[in-house]
Amino acid sequence: MREFGYQRVFDVPGAVALLGTDPEARFLGGGTNLVDLMKAGVERPALLVDVTELPLGRIEATADGGLRIGATVTNSDLAADPQVRRHYPALAQAVLAGASGQLRNMATIGGNLLQRTRCGYFADLTKPCNKRVPGSGCPAIEGEHHNHAILGASEHCVAVHPSDMGVALTAFDAVVSYETADGPGELPLAEFYLPVGDTPHLETALPSGALITGITLPPNPVAAVSRYRKVRERASYAFAIGSIAAALDVRDGLVREVRLAFGAVASRPWRAREAERLLTGGPASAEAFAAAADAELAAAETLPHNAYKVTLMRNLVVAVLTELTEEATR
Repeated sequence: MREFGYQRVFDVPGAVALLGTDPEARFLGGGTNLVDLMKAGVERPALLVDVTELPLGRIEATADGGLRIGATVTNSDLAADPQVRRHYPALAQAVLAGASGQLRNMATIGGNLLQRTRCGYFADLTKPCNKRVPGSGCPAIEGEHHNHAILGASEHCVAVHPSDMGVALTAFDAVVSYETADGPGELPLAEFYLPVGDTPHLETALPSGALITGITLPPNPVAAVSRYRKVRERASYAFAIGSIAAALDVRDGLVREVRLAFGAVASRPWRAREAERLLTGGPASAEAFAAAADAELAAAETLPHNAYKVTLMRNLVVAVLTELTEEATR
């Protein structure tokens, strides 16, 4: 591991200013991803700026009935918060599905959004990787790719984004707040992650040197009837091979509103907008759910060992939306 400096900060302007003095500095929250990458040699910051003491550790209701979640809130505190559990249950479920208890106690919300892919080639310095070294190649396409992307990938990268929390936040139109030397800014989560294209090393639309300060969830009544379902290769702590965040409002057998987002199928949480469009106003039936899933997944481009994800995601859509329909009509 490269030798690095360490400095703790206590106010947001000071944190942003300090990062601006060194282009090789990184913000440090819980360190559950960054420190691992430093050990592997993937990340080599010259300075770590510890932001855990910043006044960004609260979850508060907004004036319009939404929620504001500070960037240093831990995953454990987010999952346990009564407001989150009541109004956005899929978010609490996603966080609880995302890691072991020890990791959830350390990991922060801001850091969760910025975690990097768990693709084995990305973490292995002996292998090429366009995300790590632009232009070096993507060995996953011809190599081990059973858990790689089927949507939105490119010839330059087929890695998937690992966040569970991000999938639920995407379904509920979350907005990311940040601070730069030029002042505050906001990014809808739908615009936060960049498409892979031919620049997979550029992962987010955050301005250079920006510090995430929080996430805002707009008021969303349908989110109160929501669920997160994760499929993984073992029952204990593991990354998803497919996941879904879903919310549903059914009245008189018809879908009044639906939210769907997929995880572990693309380089970013995938909002299933075509499926939502087809379902809205139509019957809340297994047949309609399957047809909507098929339409969303029609754009899938599979590799030899990950085509199973198409069937997996189709079955997840039908199962979870059926469960939510039954719950709404009890």
